[in-house]
Amino acid sequence: MKPQRPGGKWLAKGRFRPGIFWLPNAITTAALFAGFYAIVQAMNGRFAAAAAAIFVAMVFDGLDGRVARLTRTQSAFGAEFDSLSDMVAFGAAPALVMYEWAMRDLGRLGWAAAFAYCACAALRLARFNTNIAVVDKRFFQGLPSPAAAALVAGFVWAMVTFQIMPVQVKWFAVAVTVFAAATMVSNVPFYSGKDINMRRSVPFWAVVLIALGVMGLFSFAENLPELLFVLALAYGLSGYLWWAVTRLRRRPPPVPPAG
Repeated sequence: MKPQRPGGKWLAKGRFRPGIFWLPNAITTAALFAGFYAIVQAMNGRFAAAAAAIFVAMVFDGLDGRVARLTRTQSAFGAEFDSLSDMVAFGAAPALVMYEWAMRDLGRLGWAAAFAYCACAALRLARFNTNIAVVDKRFFQGLPSPAAAALVAGFVWAMVTFQIMPVQVKWFAVAVTVFAAATMVSNVPFYSGKDINMRRSVPFWAVVLIALGVMGLFSFAENLPELLFVLALAYGLSGYLWWAVTRLRRRPPPVPPAG
């Protein structure tokens, strides 16, 4: 019988390989640094740079898992490290950026809203890690923490770009923060896109739509902060829309009046 190399059985079952692999973990470290950089810039009053750093962290967060799968270097260490990085970049950093920008003068309400976001991000990540094997892969249970961070950071970045003073929108800032926090720990389904097969052929009209979408993104490059916030807000509301549609479909037909 041919001997099996260490970790081969785990890999065959789709589980993590033992060990620490430098490439995916280096990308995770870059995401962690971007989150830390956002915190530092917020403390220095550079809120546009802080918000942009959170979006940079999102890019690296999307890359590390894909690189690990492509290079077959998935590991339990990498999964835990990724969760800790997400907590900094998408939990602590957005809460602190929003607090420093708009909610510091609100006293207890300000730091309570910021802590609520931070705590809900931690709960969201913990629930994701424990339910990853039992939930429908097509949908996230609750708003993903990167999307919540995009909503908060995008709001700050857009307001700074429009030169809107924090005191003018402080209650909107609280509302956005609390909405993102509550949606993260909700049971509202959000489409994950994980069922999209990149190797499957698509009709020609789909290619045309993709080309038009790319052209649209480049045409709005000058308004990138507003575009990112609108996209994050649209995704944050999409789960509630999908939930409402599915509820209406499951509603039994009305009983006709007796007569």
